[in-house]
Amino acid sequence: MPTLYLMRHGQTEYNVAGLVQGHCDSPLTEEGVAQARAAGRWFASRGVVPTRLCSSPLGRTRATLEIVRAKLDAAPEALPEIEVVDGLIERSYGSLEGGSREEVPADLWNPGEEVVAYGGEGSRALRERMVRTLTGLMRASGSDSVIAVSHGSATAQFKDAWAEHARCPQDVWIGNCFILVYEFDPATGIFVNTEIADPAEG
Repeated sequence: MPTLYLMRHGQTEYNVAGLVQGHCDSPLTEEGVAQARAAGRWFASRGVVPTRLCSSPLGRTRATLEIVRAKLDAAPEALPEIEVVDGLIERSYGSLEGGSREEVPADLWNPGEEVVAYGGEGSRALRERMVRTLTGLMRASGSDSVIAVSHGSATAQFKDAWAEHARCPQDVWIGNCFILVYEFDPATGIFVNTEIADPAEG
């Protein structure tokens, strides 16, 4: 059965400063780089050789996936190149981006439709986009083992969309570089979450 490894990017300077990122970008911190290296070792220790490597178009996800790719236990020529997938981008927070998280008038990762008034993307639209994007990726030829790097709110919305089918606890905070493992059934289009891993724990 095809497997999806959905991963959040490494820690960024905006994360540390408590600022809203959304479509803004911010470089990885030293801790973020270390987290990405740990994620790469996690994949290597489990013998994961991806058939596709997919990243959101934002720099923090691409940088994370490049570090992971370098740590995989396979010759570089045996690994796929990184694909930029627009549908994996974080939600837009509109005019709230770049400001303090405290200025967001609701839960940062699940603000419902509250950020729409600020020009942002509501949770319903984000969830539908993530499901549509990842379903399309997993149905495509060559998607036997996919590592996809996205963002906190986007990943949380995807997780919530399939929570009823999960075979592991869902009440888990998705930290930087956490990896959500899904089995995908092409016949039904259902994603089953089998594990949420913190690579820092080995």
